[in-house]
Amino acid sequence: MLAIRSIVFNLLFYLNLIVLMVIGLPMMLGGRKGVFALARLWGSISVWLLDRICGLRLEYRGVENIPPGAVLIAAKHQSFLETFALLKYAPDFAIILKRQLTFIPFFGLYLIVSKQIAIDRSRGRQALQQIVAATKPVLAAGRQVFIYPEGTRRPPGAPPKFKHGVAALYAETGASCLPVAVNTGLFWRRRTFLRRPGVAVIEYLPPIAPGLDRAAFVERLESTIEAACASLNSEAIKHDPQLKALVEEGARCDAPIDHSA
Repeated sequence: MLAIRSIVFNLLFYLNLIVLMVIGLPMMLGGRKGVFALARLWGSISVWLLDRICGLRLEYRGVENIPPGAVLIAAKHQSFLETFALLKYAPDFAIILKRQLTFIPFFGLYLIVSKQIAIDRSRGRQALQQIVAATKPVLAAGRQVFIYPEGTRRPPGAPPKFKHGVAALYAETGASCLPVAVNTGLFWRRRTFLRRPGVAVIEYLPPIAPGLDRAAFVERLESTIEAACASLNSEAIKHDPQLKALVEEGARCDAPIDHSA
């Protein structure tokens, strides 16, 4: 039944995405606000499908920690799930993403119209400078900026690999940083079509105020997110002991992770 439900969900999930992208083209006339409205509709339908078909419920915690206006949102990235689930509490956002995504038909056009931050990762240090330069006006406009500190998905339990980008943004922009912990990878795993039942949690942690030096900031951000993720994993394992094997598998993982959904 797990496989059957997962197949049905995946078919409806991607069908919903394609249909919304096509019939929602007029929404781009409303600029990024129109695109955001469509994106949240996609997210809401996707969350509903997960609950109804797969028995996977999404729970938000710590919403009271989200500051109004401009903030740097540093989220743990374990699954494709949080890429749409995080949209619910971000009224006017920009996501730092790889430039190749803007080349995807329809989808790329939505990214451009909504003024997301697309970077060329092959440019090395220049890419980091590009991120900082593009992020400053977004924050100055009172918008939220999403960044995945590890750059890509990591499975639950995997050793953290925080990169320099998040520290550079924190230091150069003077923005506060909102850490986000998740356990989504236990239920929507990378490289598999299965969607396990349970409770996937997205937890907003207390923001880190500006003013720390880079080393202190990274240490605090990493320890805060990793401790919260470990706690969420432990909580999930209590409800479903089979999930322990996934966390143990992640702890042995140190290979590069692809970016496909």
